Amino acid sequence: MKNFGVVIADDYEYNPYVESVKKYGSKETKRRNKESVEFVLGEKKIICVKCGIGKVNAASATAFLISDDNCEIIFNIGLSGAVSGHRRDDIVAGKSFRECDFDLTAINVPLGVKPQEKFVYEPDKKLFDLALSIPGVGKAVCGTGDLFLADKKKAEFYRETFGITTFDMETAAIASVCNDAGVKFLSLRQISDDADDVAGADYTESNNKQQKTLSDTLLQIIEKL
Repeated sequence: MKNFGVVIADDYEYNPYVESVKKYGSKETKRRNKESVEFVLGEKKIICVKCGIGKVNAASATAFLISDDNCEIIFNIGLSGAVSGHRRDDIVAGKSFRECDFDLTAINVPLGVKPQEKFVYEPDKKLFDLALSIPGVGKAVCGTGDLFLADKKKAEFYRETFGITTFDMETAAIASVCNDAGVKFLSLRQISDDADDVAGADYTESNNKQQKTLSDTLLQIIEKL
């Protein structure tokens, strides 16, 4: 049996996934006081944890799935703001990830650079190519930070500095843990807003829809593995 992990931040993203996996005879449980749901598909056990919002929550949940459950692959799904080139409701696979708010500029280190460490992370190539084979899935350069990006000037600054096309609060942290652990990683994100001064309202509207499209896309990938 191979164990795969899924990390999802909050109720609005997690609840549609729970609904989508009921057809597999899923079981809801708890892992380290976090809500979790799991199911078995052939020789694969898929374990999903609702980690909570932000980099610390995402990183710790990922580390526990790897250490406690020996997950060989980590998936992430969630909502992201569009910084460039995407429209609301688009589904994208992350082709690279970095923390835009990692800041050592006070000691003359460029923004986002981690001295003596890797600081731009990539998904597993085979998983990424498999995601792109699903009709309607595009690709994104993902920026991450512990903030809800609702400032067009800051979004433009991040785009110019890092070349990102989306922004979220979890992906680079998950990618960092997977990189250190040597575990395969793939993130799928659905665009909820344009990271501007109405992003909060747009994000809330997307959340309230609680769409299953993103979850169903992930399940297509898992079924093909």
